[in-house]
Amino acid sequence: MTLGDDILSLTPPRADARVAYGDDANQFVDLRLPKTKGPHALAINLHGGFWRAKYDLGYGGHLCAALAAKGLATANVEYRRVGNAGGGWPGTFADVRAAYQFLLQSARQHEFDPRRVVVIGHSAGGQLGLCLAAHENGVKAVVSLAGVVDLQRAYALHLSHDAVVEFLGGTPAEVADHYREADPMRVAIQARQRLVDGSADDIVPPTFSRDYVGAKQKMKEDAGLVEIAGAGHFDLVDPRSGAWKEVERVVIEAVG
Repeated sequence: MTLGDDILSLTPPRADARVAYGDDANQFVDLRLPKTKGPHALAINLHGGFWRAKYDLGYGGHLCAALAAKGLATANVEYRRVGNAGGGWPGTFADVRAAYQFLLQSARQHEFDPRRVVVIGHSAGGQLGLCLAAHENGVKAVVSLAGVVDLQRAYALHLSHDAVVEFLGGTPAEVADHYREADPMRVAIQARQRLVDGSADDIVPPTFSRDYVGAKQKMKEDAGLVEIAGAGHFDLVDPRSGAWKEVERVVIEAVG
């Protein structure tokens, strides 16, 4: 077990505000704002959990609080997941798009700089963040942390007991269109993409990000990889871990 594995059980620092972007109980964002005067660069965080309702945004609060302490406004996004009414594809992704659009529309109210926005996605959130960039031209930078960035391979390896089948509503043979639309490996992305992985990740194999970046570079997309030796899956979102300074550097560089 690595240090970050217990992050799921720790209570995160309190958010400055919880704001709804829709009518469902799962359609909200937790905002954390720097103490300095804005407008601030904004980091939008999409949590993981293999798209399932049993996992929520709570553990992402630690990452968001740490980035707010460094001068970034942060928005920790909750969304409908598999097990919630309307969760799964396409409802989950529709929520992520709605949250993104809501945050940009709220930029002046919350003193965000809409020109300096980075989308962060951990694990399944990496898929959602990269997919968001493929469908929203305004997304300029995405940081995927141990992302599930290849849905065909996630299916082939039966990651988390076929979580991708639950999320997309079937196998690649059954719902081929869903895999085409949702798989970051198969959609064109104009945004700057930075993938961060830990070499000791035993939940999402580091080869996902390595192979993704290689494929995207061949397609002339702006994709780069940072692999952190000895880091596990949750070390990347744990500000107490040895991996955190490198994650923080990548995120801050992404907002320019």
